Amino acid sequence: MNHKTKSLFLAVTMVVFICIGVNVKAVNVGDSIPFNVEPSFDLTGRSQIQAVLVKTSASLYFYVEQAWWEAQSQVAKNEILDNFDSASFEFDTYIYPTLVSLFGSEWRPGIDNDNRLTLLFHKTKEGAAGYFRSADEYIKLQVPASNEREMLYLSVSHIAENRLKIFIAHEFTHLIEFNQKNRISGVQEEIWLNEARADFASTLLGYDTTYENSNLQLRVRDFLQSPTDSLTEWRETKFDYAVINMFMHYLVDHYDIRILSDSLKSKRVGIDSINEALRKAGYKEDFAKIFINWTIAIMLNDCGQDTAYCYFTKNLSSLRINPTLNFLPLSGSSSLSVTNVIKNWSANWQKIIGGNGDLKLQFTSLAGNAFSVPYIVFDKDGRYLVQLLNIDSKGKGEIDIKNFGNTYSSLVIIPSLEEQFSGFNALELSYAYTFTASISGVVLEDDPVMLQSLLAQIESLKKQIANIQAGRDQKTSHCQGLITNLYLGVQNKTDVICLQQFLKDRGDNVYPEGLITGNFGTLTKSAVRRFQKSSGLPETGFVGILTRAKINELMK
Repeated sequence: MNHKTKSLFLAVTMVVFICIGVNVKAVNVGDSIPFNVEPSFDLTGRSQIQAVLVKTSASLYFYVEQAWWEAQSQVAKNEILDNFDSASFEFDTYIYPTLVSLFGSEWRPGIDNDNRLTLLFHKTKEGAAGYFRSADEYIKLQVPASNEREMLYLSVSHIAENRLKIFIAHEFTHLIEFNQKNRISGVQEEIWLNEARADFASTLLGYDTTYENSNLQLRVRDFLQSPTDSLTEWRETKFDYAVINMFMHYLVDHYDIRILSDSLKSKRVGIDSINEALRKAGYKEDFAKIFINWTIAIMLNDCGQDTAYCYFTKNLSSLRINPTLNFLPLSGSSSLSVTNVIKNWSANWQKIIGGNGDLKLQFTSLAGNAFSVPYIVFDKDGRYLVQLLNIDSKGKGEIDIKNFGNTYSSLVIIPSLEEQFSGFNALELSYAYTFTASISGVVLEDDPVMLQSLLAQIESLKKQIANIQAGRDQKTSHCQGLITNLYLGVQNKTDVICLQQFLKDRGDNVYPEGLITGNFGTLTKSAVRRFQKSSGLPETGFVGILTRAKINELMK
């Protein structure tokens, strides 16, 4: 910080101290005031809304978008207020003390000199459950759009759900992160790590212990759809949240929650802060080594040979990705070549099967690119060996496997790139690599031993393909229509499965979670309400005569 900048900082700081205390005023339930909101998250791109205070608690103000609130029935308002009672009790007795004891405090009493936090509920875009604006932590002289409050923004679409506590915990973690990093340490944390800590709060607080309909289950589902998503490139997609969640579970499983806590209190940011926390805790592994081990664990998830290659978390003990399949002809000499692109801190999983002979795999990338390529060789009995491909200064490496297709049934390579360690922006560069698998082998005509070996290999390949397809295509049987009313709490019903499949088929705009459980939970209720809205039906979340008629009509 140069002298001129430092002087400006001191001057602004004096203004902050002068202004603190002026903003404190008496507030009463029923008061209506304007709030600045984030246009990129607001449903219609507004920058300001009018909101009414509907509840206060010992530590929270609950404001709701006024036009939306006034349009609700008294029954709906009572349900929402009951949920606010539960949320405020959960926040005071559990969320706040747990997160603060681990990560440190938010700015308290803060810019508004008030220990209470403001929660503002308004209509947000699809998929935006909540957000945090650092702008509110500055006076209007510095940031004109500031609300000059410690506050969190939440979507009205989840206002009456039990999951509200998860969204509050997530956004409150961001408020803590701002105080610890920006105010105390004077640095700006990288987005991916800020989001990683906030998303892990759900697990930290025990909200993912019951896996069904949990935040963790949602993240697993999205991760399996796109496991190659970059850990550090942040584009605000569900896949970004999924990959950081899966990695954070592995990191905390193996290296303790203190790594996230200590990295937050460090003056370093991103990967450097995690490496500092690892050194402080006495670990020899660095971030890059942990990331590579995680890419292997996602493939194997087996603690039997090496605990570095598995999750300890019970709800993730069966998590495994399906690698991309690459086939070699079952007889004769052949080769295949695959070119792919990859981004920093992402991985590809490529599985080679087939062939009968000696296999040579050659890997090529641009000289200087920091590729790591662990590989796993599986034998006929399912045993495996994990090794790391040696890549030279020209970006090339190769391995030879004798008697592939007979002694050894498959090879998995996991290229990943660890080229950049800081300064991640919204969109990162892609880097190319190529691998070539060549096999030298002959098949003697009318050789019964060889023929039997090939037939056995074909059966083995069929089973592998069937297992992979079973993992990818878990579909429920088609149903003809709904014959009973369905509502929140109905469990283990064939009609619920039918309903969930119907909603899933409508796409992510209706049922982004896409879970087929047979239990009518809050996710299903929200999906029903979205479908009702798109069909011009009353948005009740109750599948009654009108909604069933519309669904049955569309099923024909």
